[in-house]
Amino acid sequence: MVASGSWDETVRLWDTHTGKHNKTLEGHTNGVVSVAFSPDGNILASGSDDETIRLWDTHTGKHNKTLEGHTHRVVSVAFSPDGNTLASAGREGSIRLWNAHTGKHNKTLEGYISIVFSVAFSPDGSTLASGGGFEDGTIRLWDVHTGKHKHTLEGHTTMVTSVMFSPDGNTLASGSNDCTIQLWDAHTGKHKHTLEGHVNQVNSVVFSSDGNTLISGSDDGTILLWTCPPQM
Repeated sequence: MVASGSWDETVRLWDTHTGKHNKTLEGHTNGVVSVAFSPDGNILASGSDDETIRLWDTHTGKHNKTLEGHTHRVVSVAFSPDGNTLASAGREGSIRLWNAHTGKHNKTLEGYISIVFSVAFSPDGSTLASGGGFEDGTIRLWDVHTGKHKHTLEGHTTMVTSVMFSPDGNTLASGSNDCTIQLWDAHTGKHKHTLEGHVNQVNSVVFSSDGNTLISGSDDGTILLWTCPPQM
């Protein structure tokens, strides 16, 4: 199943085998800009320009809960690997952690002065990575249990649009408006490699399930595949 969010205020669910549209989820009052499935696939979270997050039952398409607290667009949502925590990032610069079952707000992570574009959990769920934008352009690593900031990763020259951990949790990849992808030691925050090849903003980065390949998508209209670790 694939989920898509749209400026028509809906979320659509699609069958990946047939390509057919299965369900339309309605309830947001502005465009939907981020979606994420829970690890077991039973819940879908959607973030919207209406400043809310909605949780949906993927089997019935019914709306379960509305999470409120952000004061601007919800740009990114991500579930922890155990499915118990939902992270959300807002245009106002805050990151919020929620109980994914009850919808209760647990913690607010603060430190950015502008939009947070992307959040991602480490495979063991202990660390949250966030990518900042516009005036910031940094990546931050947070302790999920305490909510404390652990490391600030600096290397991109402008906004960080995407962050993703490798399956083994040892490497963090980040994509940026500066057209590069940076690879970092996820434990120490030390910079490892810079990948250059795109000629416009990098919008998304994701590792293959075995961690040997990194895939990046860009505003230049291309998708690039990279060998990991890079052959230098």
